[in-house]
Amino acid sequence: MSSDFARPFAGRVALVTGGARGIGRAHARLLAERGAAVIVCDVGAGTDGLGRDGGIAQTVCDEIAADGGTALADASDISSPEGAAAAVAAAVAAFGRLDIVINNAGIAGGGDLEAVSETTLRRVFAVNFDGALWVAQAAWPHMAAQRRGRIVNTVSEVAFGSRFSTAGIAYPTAKAAVWSLTLALAQEGREHGITVNAISPGAFSRMNEAMFAASGKPVLDLDPIHVARVAAWLASDEAADVTGRVIHAAGGQHREYVMERRRDTDLTARLEAALARAS
Repeated sequence: MSSDFARPFAGRVALVTGGARGIGRAHARLLAERGAAVIVCDVGAGTDGLGRDGGIAQTVCDEIAADGGTALADASDISSPEGAAAAVAAAVAAFGRLDIVINNAGIAGGGDLEAVSETTLRRVFAVNFDGALWVAQAAWPHMAAQRRGRIVNTVSEVAFGSRFSTAGIAYPTAKAAVWSLTLALAQEGREHGITVNAISPGAFSRMNEAMFAASGKPVLDLDPIHVARVAAWLASDEAADVTGRVIHAAGGQHREYVMERRRDTDLTARLEAALARAS
C-alpha cells in the first residue's frame, strides 16, 4: 500500500469541533491516522452545554500523538463568532492553512412547546446551528483563497421524521436549520472549490446513552468510526464533485436524505378535489 493511499490527507489541516468525545473523537483520530494535522476543538461541556473541562481536548491530542499523528488542542467556544474565529485562527497559526472543517459540536436540550425556555432554545441553537455557521464563515476566506475546502456539518434524523416525538423543540429545529445552512453554503461554495455536505449520524454517544439504556442494545454496530469514515470520504479528493448532500450513516449502512417537491400525493389530490368543488 503506498503512503499516498494510506495517508490521503498528508499536508492537509482539519478542524474538528466537539472533537474530544464520541463521534468527534472518531473524526479527529481517523483524519489524523490518514495524515491530516488536526485541531481538536472542544470546551469540554456537558451534553446540555454547561460546564467546562479545558483539558479534555488535549487527551485526544495525546492519543493521536501516541499513534504518530499530529494534533493541536483548542478550547475555543465556537458558539460565538469570536470563538469560532479563534479556533480557525489557531489552525492557521499552527499549520499555515485550513482544508477541512468537521462541524460536529452539538448539545441536547429543549422540551416540548410548553416547557421550552428562551434560555435553552438560545443555548441549543448557539452550539448546533450558530457554531456551524460561524466556523464556516471564519474558515471560508482561507478555503476560497486556496480554491479548495471541505466542510462537513452534522444534522440529525430527529429533524427529518415524526418517529422521534420525544426529541422536543430546540434540538430538532436547530438540526433542521443546519440542513438548510448546508444547502445554502454548498451553493455559495461552488465557485470557490468548497464543498459543503452533512452527515446524519447513527452512533453511540453521550447524547443517546439514556435512550439505549431504556430501549436495549441496538441491532447495528453503532461504533462512531462508521460515521467518521463517511466524513473522511466527503473530505477527500474523490468526493470533490459531491456538495449539498445529506447522508445518514449508521453501523456501516448508508442512506441519502432527499427532499423533493411532488404532485402525486394523497394530500395534493385531496386538496385539488376540494378546490375544484369550491370553484
